[in-house]
Amino acid sequence: MRKFLWASLALVGVVAGAGALWEPLAATGYEMPKRSYDVEIVRDEFGVPHINGKTDADTAYGLAFAHSEDDFATIQDVVAMTRGRYGAIAGSDGAKVDYVMHLLGVRETAETRYMELSPEVRAVAEAYAAGVNHYAAKHPEEVRLSKLFPVTGQDIVTGFVLRAPFFYGLDAAIGALTEGKPLPKESAAPMTPIGRDPEMNGSNAFAIAPKRMADGKTWLISNSHQPYEGQVAWYEAVTHSGEGLDMAGALFPGSPFVLLGHNRHLGWTNTVNRPDLIDVYKLVMNKAGDQYRYDGKWMPLSSKRVWLPVKMGPFNLPVPQTIYRSIHGPVIKNDKGYFAIRYAGIDNVKVVEQYYRNTKATNWDEWTKSMAIGGIPATNFIYADKTGRIAYIYNALFPNRKPGHDYTKLLPGDTSAVMWEGPVGFDRYPKIVNPASGFVQNANNTPFLAAGPGSEMNPADYSPYLGIELGMTNRGLRATELLAADTSITPQELLAIKMDMIYSKKSWVGAWMASFAALDLKDAPELAEAQKLLASWDWSSDGKGRADALAERIIRFGARRNWRGEKMPDPRETLQEAVTEFKERFGRIDPPLAEIQRLRRGDVDLAMLGGSDALRATTIWDAEQADGKMRVRHGDSYIMLMRWDKDGKVQSESIQPYGSATNRSESPHYTDQMKLFVAGGYKPVHFEWADAVKNAKRRYRP
Repeated sequence: MRKFLWASLALVGVVAGAGALWEPLAATGYEMPKRSYDVEIVRDEFGVPHINGKTDADTAYGLAFAHSEDDFATIQDVVAMTRGRYGAIAGSDGAKVDYVMHLLGVRETAETRYMELSPEVRAVAEAYAAGVNHYAAKHPEEVRLSKLFPVTGQDIVTGFVLRAPFFYGLDAAIGALTEGKPLPKESAAPMTPIGRDPEMNGSNAFAIAPKRMADGKTWLISNSHQPYEGQVAWYEAVTHSGEGLDMAGALFPGSPFVLLGHNRHLGWTNTVNRPDLIDVYKLVMNKAGDQYRYDGKWMPLSSKRVWLPVKMGPFNLPVPQTIYRSIHGPVIKNDKGYFAIRYAGIDNVKVVEQYYRNTKATNWDEWTKSMAIGGIPATNFIYADKTGRIAYIYNALFPNRKPGHDYTKLLPGDTSAVMWEGPVGFDRYPKIVNPASGFVQNANNTPFLAAGPGSEMNPADYSPYLGIELGMTNRGLRATELLAADTSITPQELLAIKMDMIYSKKSWVGAWMASFAALDLKDAPELAEAQKLLASWDWSSDGKGRADALAERIIRFGARRNWRGEKMPDPRETLQEAVTEFKERFGRIDPPLAEIQRLRRGDVDLAMLGGSDALRATTIWDAEQADGKMRVRHGDSYIMLMRWDKDGKVQSESIQPYGSATNRSESPHYTDQMKLFVAGGYKPVHFEWADAVKNAKRRYRP
């Protein structure tokens, strides 16, 4: 969306003087209902907050206060997004988010549908808002934007509605259309979603039934891949409520409850999936550009002028944008015409209700009833419970598309024949429950490889109009290979599978590396040397081989293209780029991977092994380091090990890349998990309140 924004910014110089005052004056204050909350917070030895309240609302209030103590800056970012004021904090990049918020009508959706949420969910959202407000009132010096507080329950719901579609790539589709660029090439797999950035996808998940585990326990491993900092970095917490909101796990800033983890009875985790959930329509417009044709009639194109605040130095300058909407959904105008977007979860607030009901479920029936609410627009769910049941659900609000049309292409906007209403029912979701293999897994791969030979779903059983992905990751292939090969998996073996750093020659990496081996490089001795080094690679990113670093760089060049199903880069040009980069950056083509791939924060600088598509994931490198080395900033993030014994008692451990406090450099927990994280270790989760109190380092009320 850079084109629209910078073109608009060129016009605002004349209003700079007025802009200095405009944004704060235009901001709106909100009234919050007044009520008191009864909650206690315990911080354990790693700073993880354990919140205990009489009601679910009490717990949400305490969670908001604790999270604000650790990362108030990011929570403010999220709140600013819900108000369309993020540009006033983050400049042009923030204004892009504000534009999407207005374009999708997110605020209007949250306000008009707020009362559709249950009273319990509204109470929890409002309590969380009150907790944030309480922290802001006690620490006014930390408030970064005038009139941002008080926050309301509708703000919290707006945050869910805004961010949910980003996980399946709606933001990328909007960006391409806004800039007038061609929509990204479709994948070789049918109906791959438009424009999803592979570097922001990730996660591994495993559920193992007692019959497959040597210890006879039910195991669930959550291994999400998220950025290590920012609005979608995981925050760990444990909550307890007299009304049953008892969960241990992780959440994003702005969430009033845990989004993945476990309660006493069951647990689940998520991995990003990528079904086709976006349809784009070309509208037929009249000459005036204010009407579009639909089923033989001319319909008025809704339009609204909005002003985006953009921080430029000490000023917040107003940038005007016109927002359009048709019967299909949001409309984007570019040099090629008017394009309408219809997407999963459009005008839907049920995502908040569904996540809340998931946390409250005490058995499979209650949990699947929650899953059938139809609120979470995408993501796989891997499930396990104390009865030994395991399951994999390929969850998505699949558009209920009409047969006879190719929804992978641009659709005609002048007919209702290609318009869908609402998603398909939960009964049509692909799912595997208690497979004969005794395990399920997903690592952002097709759902048709999830449980091993003899236990897989049949693609022919599902409509092609669901747009289910067929792509495969190395991680998914390796997980299935390793789990299927061992009929009695010990806990140590299971954790070794999670930390596997090997690339399968049967994966896309095999063909990619073969393309380098096939090069004729007699005329390029420098490249021939690199080719010989790659030929010696041991197919692992464990740091033990001379070729590990170069091979990992080569894999990263191909990962994006492979994910999107695009033509792979030219091997010779890619090899030349890698050799040039390594010689300039490190003075050699064979630096040890442990020396150049680092986990860094504050004064801590540690070797970080693993690979971009290995089960031990180091997905994104930040090369902008003073010494030229590669800082890992995305990949294995929050990891949680959950298990239930034969008596149904739950036990868990977890680990974070940095520490519990995500944004307070003065905190003793800013980096206190880093050594354990790089070593592949875990810390205890004190799930029960009595255990948390026993291990308390601090106990207080907000």
